[in-house]
Amino acid sequence: MKNPTTLLRISYWLGAIVDGFMVVPMLSPRVAGMLFGIEDFDPGDEYRYAMMIGASLMLGWTTLLIWADRKPLERRGVLLITVLPVIIGLALAGVFAVKVGMIGVERMIPVWALQTIIVVLFCCSYRSATRSNDKLARTGDKP
Repeated sequence: MKNPTTLLRISYWLGAIVDGFMVVPMLSPRVAGMLFGIEDFDPGDEYRYAMMIGASLMLGWTTLLIWADRKPLERRGVLLITVLPVIIGLALAGVFAVKVGMIGVERMIPVWALQTIIVVLFCCSYRSATRSNDKLARTGDKP
């Protein structure tokens, strides 16, 4: 891709949209149950409290990705921070949910596939932008 900021912006916005979407099941156990195939999902107050905290952080991350889009090259490091620990941590949480029998593996496979796509996109975007930025620095051009 000729313009690395385009790939960066696609990455930022895809991440923001996915994060924003995930806030809904975090705040609605009914939606979470439907999404992950958990019948009669009715968690206790402790779970709901933890999810409210998680949803706040997810909204914060959504905002961070949109903020990074305002200066895509300068803030490209946000993508690496999103990959690790955020996406990798979420994937490992999915492994735990499958391992304990809370969510069926067939429900997690699409989630893991999406997470893999996002990780690859984010890493490629970061690499492309860094190479472009390094090239500009060597030639003395401005982005």
